[in-house]
Amino acid sequence: MSSVLGRYAAVQDGGLGVTAKPLGVLLVGAGKLTPRDTEAVLQYQKEHPIPFGEAAVRLGLISPSDVLQMLARQFDYPYLRPGESGVQPEVVTAYDPYCEQSERLRALRGQLLLRGAQAASAEARLLVVASVARGDGRSYLAANLAVVFSQLGQRTLLIDADLRNPRQHALFGLELGEGLSTYLSGRSGLDSVQEIAGLAQLSVLTAGPVPPNPQELLLRSSLSALLAGLRREYDAVIIDTSAAEVAADAVALSARGPQAVLVARRNHTQVARLHALSEEIAAAGAHVVGCVLNPH
Repeated sequence: MSSVLGRYAAVQDGGLGVTAKPLGVLLVGAGKLTPRDTEAVLQYQKEHPIPFGEAAVRLGLISPSDVLQMLARQFDYPYLRPGESGVQPEVVTAYDPYCEQSERLRALRGQLLLRGAQAASAEARLLVVASVARGDGRSYLAANLAVVFSQLGQRTLLIDADLRNPRQHALFGLELGEGLSTYLSGRSGLDSVQEIAGLAQLSVLTAGPVPPNPQELLLRSSLSALLAGLRREYDAVIIDTSAAEVAADAVALSARGPQAVLVARRNHTQVARLHALSEEIAAAGAHVVGCVLNPH
């Protein structure tokens, strides 16, 4: 941890869009340090030429996680601390952006950006996440991808289009209330989109109440109009879908989304079924940009 603190704690504003407020000011403003603590840290720095954050940690005034949280504010890189949000720990990128899982998800984000760069800019903004079976990790991937795209500074919308077994409302601590199902049935508007407190740039459109006619709703022309408008409003739109073994909703959605990523589960997903799903999505008009293997 000290190497992380040493690398970043002394940086203020190098023209990268970070806040000009020094780390000590942010820590005092957040109630982590008192002015007297700050004086003690500055005195310690006179004898030990190390960054402010590392000095405060050595004195036992704050924890390394406190420093990382303030650094995130300096660099406009939002993430949450346990207990301060209803977002579930499963959304690991929201809580621990420095762990191995988060690094892998950022690497995936980079690959998606590179592959999407070849498409028209408006088309590159929408990604369908699909899988063969429930439990493959599709909702986990969609949620965490949405977070890492928002942490890039992109206005990001996560849509839960699994109108049969929705999960995104639970992952982000939201009420189902109004959502995609009520919008498509003409009973609500885009005020159903909910911003996620503490995660700047991220919004979620939940599935809404589970309807009796999910596929019929997803085939309505109002969905095409909705997605066309959202592409203009957001930099990234990520869509969670129903498992293909449950319904053909993912294929129907792929006809409206030019890009799709598949999720397979090690020792569970059959290659033949995954290949069939890929072909069906491609036939619907979407480009399958890749497949993510869930090792669990």
